[in-house]
Amino acid sequence: MNAKDRRLKLYEHDCGLWREGLVFAGIDEAGRGPLAGSVVTACVVWEPGSPMIPYIDDSKKLSEDRREKVCEIIMRQAAFVGIGEASAQEIDDINILQATKLAMRRAAKGAPVELFYIDAVTDVGLFGEERPVIRGDAVCYAIAAASVVAKVTRDRQMRALEETYPAYGFARHKGYGTAAHMEAIRDNGLCPLHRRSFLKRFLAQ
Repeated sequence: MNAKDRRLKLYEHDCGLWREGLVFAGIDEAGRGPLAGSVVTACVVWEPGSPMIPYIDDSKKLSEDRREKVCEIIMRQAAFVGIGEASAQEIDDINILQATKLAMRRAAKGAPVELFYIDAVTDVGLFGEERPVIRGDAVCYAIAAASVVAKVTRDRQMRALEETYPAYGFARHKGYGTAAHMEAIRDNGLCPLHRRSFLKRFLAQ
């Protein structure tokens, strides 16, 4: 399936739900795997029948430049966009799964719906019905939109944090465990952005 057909299938999935009279949110996260920074989530609600934005897709399938442009359109045209996050300290305190759920609850606060389609995560603790969807950003248009907003938001954060912690190269690797990032940790130690619970082996050395 080519990219155009894949994106149309995403939109048609949500159109089918709208035809059933459902108004719902899509929720996704970015940043569960990195060694540093927050986990960021987004909650997106579309008005039923909203026109398709051509480039909405799983954020991993879009270039950084394309994600930025699509994110701006989503922010202008969606009925609701909520963004939540949980810090590195919260991740260390309650673990990454619980921190992701916390960030999702923060993103969904104020959403004008009682039905939530969520990328894979179950038992989030929202104030409405939760429907987890495996690989949801490849199935549901609203979840794909949320994946773009979450990814762009987190990447912007990491680029901005480069100015505070220039020794680590956060703007390049966004906190993931690249060889360059690990070398920077060996040279400079950990900074407040690092998730200690993800670096236990390193700390034990």
